[in-house]
Amino acid sequence: MRSVKLMKTAKTGYIIMSLVFCLLGIMLITIPDFSVTLIATVFGVLLILFGIVKIIGYFSKDLFRLAFQYDLAFGILLIVLGMITILKVKNIMIFISIILGIYALADGLLKIQIALDAKVFGIKQWWTILVSAVATGAIGCVLVIRPSESAGILVILFGICLLAEGILNLITVLVAVRIIDHQQPDHIEQIV
Repeated sequence: MRSVKLMKTAKTGYIIMSLVFCLLGIMLITIPDFSVTLIATVFGVLLILFGIVKIIGYFSKDLFRLAFQYDLAFGILLIVLGMITILKVKNIMIFISIILGIYALADGLLKIQIALDAKVFGIKQWWTILVSAVATGAIGCVLVIRPSESAGILVILFGICLLAEGILNLITVLVAVRIIDHQQPDHIEQIV
């Protein structure tokens, strides 16, 4: 039998980070005149923390191997982007909007694959992942294109994208991650 501590840590981390993304998104939507430097710093730190959670998730070997299957590369990417976001100051709002938009688009596309895999596994709520993935990807696209250069509008779009990303990750981890205390270890039996 193997320990499920890593899986529980990853699932808890995903839930906490998803809720933080949702709260920050709601805050930016309702109060769009926050300091751009503060937004960049908070966003950079969140990217680094979520990158660490994603890497932990990748190595956790959850039962279905759905929610965390792309998280090693995505986790490393988030850590690097978080560091760049904290260190880059010039035109930071446009830069982090493009980063978040591309991330949301890519995450939405990968979660569409996870939703289809979840359907094959027989997970009844697979469609919730699919719907939220499509919505998040579309919002990410809008954020990259930036229909308005107005700082206030950009912050609101940023908040909407963070909220969508938080909801997508929350739905994915709640629907696709199953932790079974007595799960058997992964290994291939060799026949002699």
